[in-house]
Formats: sequence, C-alpha cells, structure tokens
Amino acid sequence: MVQQTSEAKLKQPTIQATQDGLNGRQFLLALLGMVVVIGLLWVGFIYLRDTKSVNILNALIAIVWGVGGVAALYGITNTLIESFPGKTRDRLRPFLFVLPAVAILFAFLAIPTLITLYQSFFNNDTTHFVGLSNYIATFTDHSMLESFRNNVIWLFAGTALSVCLGLLIAVLADRSSFETVAKVIIFMPLAISLVGASVIWRFVYAYAPAGQPQIGILNAALTSFGLQPQSWLTQQPWNTFFLVLVQIWAGTGFAMIIFSAALKGVPVELLEAATLDGANEIQAFFRIIIPYIQGTILTVTTTVAIGTLKIFDVVFVMTGGQYGTSVVGTEFYRQFFTNGNFGYGAAIAIVLFILVTPVLIYNLRQLRTQEGF
Repeated sequence: MVQQTSEAKLKQPTIQATQDGLNGRQFLLALLGMVVVIGLLWVGFIYLRDTKSVNILNALIAIVWGVGGVAALYGITNTLIESFPGKTRDRLRPFLFVLPAVAILFAFLAIPTLITLYQSFFNNDTTHFVGLSNYIATFTDHSMLESFRNNVIWLFAGTALSVCLGLLIAVLADRSSFETVAKVIIFMPLAISLVGASVIWRFVYAYAPAGQPQIGILNAALTSFGLQPQSWLTQQPWNTFFLVLVQIWAGTGFAMIIFSAALKGVPVELLEAATLDGANEIQAFFRIIIPYIQGTILTVTTTVAIGTLKIFDVVFVMTGGQYGTSVVGTEFYRQFFTNGNFGYGAAIAIVLFILVTPVLIYNLRQLRTQEGF
C-alpha cells in the first residue's frame, strides 16, 4: 500500500507537467482541421462567385457555406487554443472572439476611411494633388453652405422634437391603462426603414394641380374644405421642416422605449415622498424624474443627434436634395456618384465624419460612465 502511494506521488508531477504543456497531437489535428476548413471556404467562394444560376440550391449552399464555415472555423480555432498550456490558453481565448470583429472593422471602416482621406487631397479623377482646395470649396460653395444650414435644422429640430415627444409619450403611456397598446402604436414606425417611411410620407405630401384628383392625404383634406392644394415639398424653407417630420415620426418610438425603461427605474419611494412634501405632478417631474434619468436623456439625445447629422435616405427619397433640401449626405452622393468628382466628394465625406465624431465620442463616454443606459 505504501509502495503504491509512493508510485502515485512519483507519477503526479509527470501528469501535471503533461497538463501544463502543449498538447501536440491536439494542436496538429486542430491545425490540419483549420487548413481543411479554410480550403473548403475558398472552394465555396469560388463556386458561388462563378455560378450563373440563382436557385434555392445555391441559396442553401451559401447559407451552409457561410454560417457553417464560420462556426467550424471558430470551433477549430477554439480547439487549437485549448491545446496550449493553461495560462497561455486563458490569454489567447479572448482574442478568438475579439480579433474577427476588430479585423472586420479595420477592413471595412478604417481602411476605407484612410483611402477617402487620401482621395480628398486630389482632383476630380484623383490624378493630381490639389492640397486643401477641396476642403476650401466645401466651406465656400453655395450648395454646401445650404447643406450645412439644413443639417443644423435637422440637428436641432429633429433631435429636440424626437427626444421631447418620446419622453412625453413615455410618461403619459406609463400612467395609462392601455400602456402596451399605445407603445406598440408609437413604436411601429421604427420597425419601418427610413426609405419605407419616406415612401409613405411622399403619398402624404403628394401634390396635384387644383382641379385634379388629390392622392396626397394632406391635399385631399385641404380640398375637401374648399382650400387650394399645396406643393409641400417645394415650398422653401418649410419643406425641410416637412422632411424633418418624417424623422420625428420614425424616431420617436426609439426615444419612447428607452425613456419608458428608465422611468420604471425611478424609485416609487422618491415620488411618494415628494407628494407628501406637497409637490405636484409637474414639480415631481422636473425636480425628481428629470434629474434621475438625465444620463439616459443625454445618451438618447446624442444617439438621435448622430442619426440626424448622417441623414440621407429621407431627403434622397422624397426630394433628391432639390428645392433647397440638400444635406451633407445628399451633396456627397451627388458629387461623388453623380458628378464623378471623387476628390471633392471624398472631402465632403471626411467633413461629415469629423462632424459626427465628437458627438459619437461624447456618447461613448456617457455609456462608459453609466455602464449602459
């Protein structure tokens, strides 16, 4: 018995050393599996790239190839990492999940941004270096100044109304007996893309000369009362505000949902104490509720502001940037894709990126401070 115990103690360091070392067999098998998976992914890519027919079979192959290939690659990579010693394994495993996302961001965000920055210093066909001429034109051209003005209108009117209406609806719905129904109705426009919402509102604003059938809801209502139809989308500068209404209609639901969640986190004891101290509903709202959820208000405001600064689809679908409604996004599209002025278009894109970046950084800092909403 003593001899067996001694032999077990002698074998224990050997076993521990094996566990702490590299598992060579597992490492080689995982490496071989990774080569096979990458090879199969490449073969699938070649097949899908060269195939001319579009059918259900190819769709299924694409799904299995994409989803299954990525899952297999993650699994085999994890097996490869498991073959390393304990400390090395723990250090490498986080990179398995972080590096692919970082690589995708670098490939599809950082590299295009650097290329765009490089192009912004060249002429329309990017063959001659022009220095800062494109940036000077960005801040002196009449159409760009008009776009900046409209972006300011979108930023303040769109953001303020979306946030205020979202907060107001959240407070009122929270105290109603049909809270769920009200929130669903307000939230529904958010489920529609801004392109779809723009198409819907084009029918709302649709115009036909007097005496002709009016398919637009607003003009149909006006003519039913004996008034003249209005060309809503061509009346400057009010047409920009009519476009902002589309963003408000589609974005208020986002603010409402976030505010509703924040309001439910306000302690009931605070509100009851305020009531006992003689505070009315309005005083409790501004002195207790608003300060308590001010972090959420700031986060929602900056998030909506970023969306208004980048606005493109609503303007492009409804007016194409005509009639004085152009914004920085539509001006970039017109210069880069329509006019083929790549240098100037790239400079506009960089300016838009610079405008959005400070708001984005502030938003991220708020999230880090609060650890989320």
